[in-house]
Amino acid sequence: MSELADRTVVADALATLDSANQMALSVLMQTPEGDEKLMDGLNHHLDRATKAKLLNTMKLEKLGHWLGETAPGRLQIRLMETARASHHPAFQAFRSGLVKTRALERAYPKA
Repeated sequence: MSELADRTVVADALATLDSANQMALSVLMQTPEGDEKLMDGLNHHLDRATKAKLLNTMKLEKLGHWLGETAPGRLQIRLMETARASHHPAFQAFRSGLVKTRALERAYPKA
């Protein structure tokens, strides 16, 4: 993903989530500067999913699972906040995949 990646490019990468896009998104997550682009793209992707005529909950759950497994600890709270931002089934499916990874608990273990 280039330095000029905008939210639409990131959202499209999240929508397809093939191996090439997974690699590009992983590179984007390596720097805190890429966090904003990733989160903006994720919000755009979820917003598009809420407006879609057909909701692919399995794909959104898979996205949540992949991000939970792949995203660094510094992003886990922001991902969970995004997942809880709406009661729409798209957000619930994303949250379901995210929760299954227990990434937030691994990133911030209880004392």
